[in-house]
Amino acid sequence: MTSLPLPAHHPALAATDPELAALVGAEERLQADTLRLIPSENYVSQAVLEASGTVLQNKYSEGYPGRRYYEGQRHIDQVELLAIGRAKALFGVDHANVQPYSGSPANLAVYLAFAQPGDTVMGMALPMGGHLTHGWGVSATGTWFRGVQYGVRRDTGLIDFDEVRDLALKERPKVIFCGGTALPRTIDFAAFAEIAREAGAVLVADVAHIAGLIAGGAHPSPVPHADVISTTTHKTLRGPRGAMLMCREEHAKAIDKAVFPGLQGGPHNQTTAAIAVALHEASRPSFRDYAHAVVANARALAEALLARGFDLVSGGTDNHLILMDLTSKDVPGKVAAKALDRAGVVVNYNTVPYDPRKPFDPSGIRIGTPSLTSRGLGTQHMTAVADWIDRGVGAARDGDEDALLTIRAEVADLMAAHPAPGIPA
Repeated sequence: MTSLPLPAHHPALAATDPELAALVGAEERLQADTLRLIPSENYVSQAVLEASGTVLQNKYSEGYPGRRYYEGQRHIDQVELLAIGRAKALFGVDHANVQPYSGSPANLAVYLAFAQPGDTVMGMALPMGGHLTHGWGVSATGTWFRGVQYGVRRDTGLIDFDEVRDLALKERPKVIFCGGTALPRTIDFAAFAEIAREAGAVLVADVAHIAGLIAGGAHPSPVPHADVISTTTHKTLRGPRGAMLMCREEHAKAIDKAVFPGLQGGPHNQTTAAIAVALHEASRPSFRDYAHAVVANARALAEALLARGFDLVSGGTDNHLILMDLTSKDVPGKVAAKALDRAGVVVNYNTVPYDPRKPFDPSGIRIGTPSLTSRGLGTQHMTAVADWIDRGVGAARDGDEDALLTIRAEVADLMAAHPAPGIPA
């Protein structure tokens, strides 16, 4: 591999494994000097990073607080109870489980709690903005269960609730998922709840993308409507890469049993601690300001992109996320995403509703504002961001590498003026 300088702030790692230390240092520099627009990514605080790397890593803790299969849990129990209490207070829920390793295992636990193999389950189709674990065919959830999918209207890019209701009443799923990975509009949890009640289904709100916006009051909460809430703890919540399941008290035993011993063994205690820190941070007034700034930045960026002739799915955004169809720009999403990456503008290529292209070579790109907002960028910067995207997409179409290098230098200058949280200078 190419020789890389060793980071001075990881001395033990550099001494023990200089090759790995160099890669960590290179990633730190990359995250520091590029504009990260992938909506599922963010910067965690130094406090979250420190909690993730504590001696809690050393402890095995199968079970739940007060009911462990290993001794020596007096401090571990308190860490987990702290995270649980903070989750319940922040989101206003009856019960919280902070042990799931990530979002997909959390969703698998929901199936284990409420369905049997072969049962019908319902979620948004992956190409329409849903998630693999909402019953899509290539996922275990679509293999072990009979998945039926709803989508969005061709003309508006919005969910057609008449269609959702008709499908739910026809198929009678055991579980209905709402939420997804490429939904730029507010989720109407109340409408989903009404349909789920009529169909006799358990409603699961997968808020992995918008949990931070909900915590900060920038998106309506599913708590009054959903039976279960599934979320990751990173993305807009700015925590470690973990997950939580929250639910009404009547479902607490089924959810806990599905997580352990149903699907996994000992929790990752260092991650539990970092979740507790992130939830504490999210309870502060400054986090509410952050959540609203994320949405304001996304709306400003959407307006600037529309002004430059970009086609946005649903015409804009209500949250942190923008889905762009590049068909009219005469460049595929994958080509554009890779060119923008060379320009220091990090996005991901993504299918758009009714995309005629294949998933690995789709028509769109997906962008979001959580990371840039964490760096202190505001609405006044979104014109420049839109300009870089516009110039980068044009350069991708024209094969103009010099233009991409020019953008790269401009991006680095702005990033230098807005240091990234948790990354050493």
